[in-house]
Amino acid sequence: MTDKSIPAAAEAPFSIRTILGPLVAIIIGIFMVILDGTAINVALPKLQEEFELLNLSLVQWTVIGYALAQAAVIPLAGWLSDRFGAKKVFLISVALFTIGSLLCALAINVETLIAFRIVQGLGGGVVVPIAMAFIYRLSPPGKVGTVMGMLGIPILLGPALGPVVAGWLVEYHSWQWIFLINLPIGVLAIWIGIRKLPNIERQAVASLDLLGMILGPIAFAALVFGVSHGGIDPISGQSTWTDPEALIGMGVGIAALILFVLVELRHKSPLLELRIFRSSNFTIGIILQWIAQIAMFGTMFLVPLFLQQAHGYSPLETGLIMLPQALTSALFLPIGGKLFDRFGVRPLVIAGMALTSVATLLLSNISGDSGVGAVILPLALLGAGMGLFLLPLNNHLIQAAPQNLVGRVTSLTNAAQQVMMSFAIAILMTISTTKMLNLMITDGKQKPDVDLYASSFGYTFLIVLGIAIVGGLLGLFLKKPAKVEGAEEVQMMIGH
Repeated sequence: MTDKSIPAAAEAPFSIRTILGPLVAIIIGIFMVILDGTAINVALPKLQEEFELLNLSLVQWTVIGYALAQAAVIPLAGWLSDRFGAKKVFLISVALFTIGSLLCALAINVETLIAFRIVQGLGGGVVVPIAMAFIYRLSPPGKVGTVMGMLGIPILLGPALGPVVAGWLVEYHSWQWIFLINLPIGVLAIWIGIRKLPNIERQAVASLDLLGMILGPIAFAALVFGVSHGGIDPISGQSTWTDPEALIGMGVGIAALILFVLVELRHKSPLLELRIFRSSNFTIGIILQWIAQIAMFGTMFLVPLFLQQAHGYSPLETGLIMLPQALTSALFLPIGGKLFDRFGVRPLVIAGMALTSVATLLLSNISGDSGVGAVILPLALLGAGMGLFLLPLNNHLIQAAPQNLVGRVTSLTNAAQQVMMSFAIAILMTISTTKMLNLMITDGKQKPDVDLYASSFGYTFLIVLGIAIVGGLLGLFLKKPAKVEGAEEVQMMIGH
């Protein structure tokens, strides 16, 4: 294994051969984690049947517990990377996720499955932010977009392929294979990583941010917990935002978040460098990233629900219908990476948000008798838009920060995305369900039919359309070149 620091690697001439080994190790690890994040969703009814449960309320904690664990450890990723080294933390995290996968496959009841999913989440939550910081530091300065585009393939393909793979495994094999399939993948990632990943120079950590380490995980985990319990009960039609679980989670999360922000702004070596928000480039960029998360994950949640509830498609059929989104993402990722290196992020964000707006407009006009093609076309456009600008936008955020804060920035953006994803799903589901109930009352129907599903679905995507248009307008304010201006601006502001 070559022991080289990232600065030396960055100065070397660009060669696919020099970065191929590390890139393969990181892509395998990150793809395994992201694929698993959506795979289990289609298996929930099977798990309910397997463990002889009356409803999905308990088995849904296999998803919620995983998200809570990820939200809790993401803020720690940057500090752990700086303190112990990115290579060591990445490999340990992949190993922990792999061990958690084995334990999940051996679970004897739903309670142990939930516990082992938490183990998975503790490992998986650290993998993504460290992997992104790793690749950014490894990439030659003029090829960041190109290399990040390669990394983006598993990031955008994983969530779309998860339901397809899981649907096939559940339908033709057993639910345990959703987790067993991770074992050879995880071992392969660790083996290649030990041999090929370079040792990144550790960052000096002035002092341990104990309060940040306590308040950060509490804030993000509590917010995800509260949001996961909020919404509208589809059976009773009652709001669950006032339920004790939702109120306690949101209350604790908001209080801890306020304290966390105050502590981080005063600490000399904070867990998450929040002062970077003083850079207008970074602030606009992260808001755009949140908007992209709402459009992407809101669609990936609502469309499968519509296809199964309104049209009765199986999980496998639903996953296959979602595939065009993944395929166009993969097609446009390398294009977006190369264009970013040449033109910067602003034109890509504007073009990508335009495609996203067209996609959500088409989805908002779907009727009860619309065919599969009416869903596939906008999904393909959405995938193209996300592939075009999502990774370049992430590169923009990293370049807007000082080099020594890259690990902290990726932790910050990933933690914020985890909470924003939960908010997007809960709020869009609330809007859709509320519209559905209002239409049922207006039409005097006891049960929703395909037309009511289509109407509530379309109304919700009108909201998403408005958000996407705002994102396109915000893209006009992104500065160029982001790397020089943003980094120098923040460097002076935070005094590093």
